[in-house]
Amino acid sequence: MPEIDSGDTAWVLASAALVLIMTPGLAFFYGGLVRGKNVLSTIMHSFIVIGLVSVIWVLWGYSLAFGPDHGGFIGDFSWFGLRHVGAEANPDYAATIPHQAFMVFQLMFAIITPALITGAFAERAKFSTFLVFIALWSTIVYAPVAHWVWSKDGWLGTLGGLGAYDFAGGTVVHINSGVAALAAALAFGKRLGFGREAMEPHNIPFVVLGAGLLWFGWFGFNAGSAVAAGGLASSAFVVTNTAAAAAALTWMGMGWYFLKRPSVVGAASGAVAGLVAITPASGFVGAWSGATDGYLNIMPALIIGVGAGAFCYLATRLRARLALDDSLDVWAVHGVGGTWGALATGIFATALVTGLAGFKGGVGGVLDGRPEQLLAQLAGIGATWGYSFVMTFAILKILDRVMGLRVSREEEVAGVDISQHGEPGYVLDLAASAAAQIPATPEASQLASEDKGRRRRPALDPSPIKGEGRRRPALDPSPSEGSTA
Repeated sequence: MPEIDSGDTAWVLASAALVLIMTPGLAFFYGGLVRGKNVLSTIMHSFIVIGLVSVIWVLWGYSLAFGPDHGGFIGDFSWFGLRHVGAEANPDYAATIPHQAFMVFQLMFAIITPALITGAFAERAKFSTFLVFIALWSTIVYAPVAHWVWSKDGWLGTLGGLGAYDFAGGTVVHINSGVAALAAALAFGKRLGFGREAMEPHNIPFVVLGAGLLWFGWFGFNAGSAVAAGGLASSAFVVTNTAAAAAALTWMGMGWYFLKRPSVVGAASGAVAGLVAITPASGFVGAWSGATDGYLNIMPALIIGVGAGAFCYLATRLRARLALDDSLDVWAVHGVGGTWGALATGIFATALVTGLAGFKGGVGGVLDGRPEQLLAQLAGIGATWGYSFVMTFAILKILDRVMGLRVSREEEVAGVDISQHGEPGYVLDLAASAAAQIPATPEASQLASEDKGRRRRPALDPSPIKGEGRRRPALDPSPSEGSTA
């Protein structure tokens, strides 16, 4: 029986906690990008996914993703309810940590992946349908793709499959969620007033706070995927930070060039794009002293980061030109960023960093004289794009027939915070509370009656309903800088 290493176990458990904090970070990031009348529902989407997917994962999700293989496509229910998943190590996945530690680390990836999709249909989704969608998508889409890439006998992965490199989730998490977001944007349709009314981020400090939490948690996401406290974790940590920094600077610079100002939202979005792109490569490129013969060891991370900042920024502009209402640009950042990262992994992966065999058993990518590794990367990209898009669109179309995807027109105009949850994101005074139809205490009712006739302060979200008041000019005429995830 393999011996459990306390240091490795502590690092993986700490990394799991770091990845968990990314989902509340995503909630702030997305919450700041929407209008004020929809902030609470947007945050709720991310928060409730933690609860829903946690239950699904320990019951059947983990077993389907990592359990005994069936044709390289899916696991089975042998580990239902964590049967056979205990304190002993499973050498197929991590020989020096408890199997439960590996399971809970993977849980955090299963949580954030569907949470990412929610940015595509923000401000218009029915909450009841949303819950059913997340349960179905996690089971039918996420679990199979995770099995293909990361399970012992998955048909795409490095543990017995085609040999497509994905260290921490470029295909499983980011391409998967980004392409699902594209399908969701098409299935849900455009928000009311899209393209005619200003839909500015209502709280940019939330966006920056969320991006900071994502950056912080991403060290667990990538460095934790080494499932050991050692040199590979250290290398993944360094390249993760480097790519994020390079992408933030690149996106900010491109926005500055095109729009004549350095956008705060753009810098935050660029950092996220860099983190996305380095994810599949983080365990295959690195800052190692053995990188010689003209191979500058940190350059791949810088190139991947710069590419992510540029390609994802341009993708947001393309999305705007196509008038596609992916509300928070999930496809542009995660779909395009994940695709670039997966391709770049096939180029820059080097045997100096990884010992994992890739396509046809070779180690490394194009820079190691193995251009054929790009074939495996393209296979992983193509399979994930195709499966995720088709299955996501089919699930949503069925749910639309059965339950309906969107809130009513009146509910959307009022805001989904009130229409779906009966609570506003912000209450500035008792009069606003009464207007939001929130039950008040007798003392509050008395104070509210005394407040009659006084001039009310304006609500925090000043964006008017169509036909009411003078419309503000947009802070940013380009959706690429004002509505990005």
